[in-house]
Parts: sequence; C-alpha cells; structure tokens
Amino acid sequence: MRYLMTFVWCFLLVSMLNYVAGSIANVPFDFLPGAIISVVFSVIVIVMGESFPDETVADH
Repeated sequence: MRYLMTFVWCFLLVSMLNYVAGSIANVPFDFLPGAIISVVFSVIVIVMGESFPDETVADH
C-alpha cells in the first residue's frame, strides 16, 4: 500500500509542478511527460526509502 501511495503522491506533485511551470513559461500543458517523470521519481523515492536501515544501532 505504501508503494501505491508513493506513486499517487509523486504523480500528483509532479503533475502540479508540470502545470505550474508550464503556465509560467506559457507552454501548453502536456500530460505524458509529467506521468513518465512521476513514475521515474516514485521509483527513485522507493529505492531510497528501502536503502535506509529500519532499526537504530545499539550503543556498546
């Protein structure tokens, strides 16, 4: 479920950024590049999240 929600949030945020940046640059909104970038970005976020250790190291 967390992978799905990661993709949903990445999709929404990248689409919003794509729309706002396109509006500022006076470029028409194109859906496909934003969707592709959101998939790539969500994979990067998931890989980074899985690479961190879950538990803390005990002091000796």
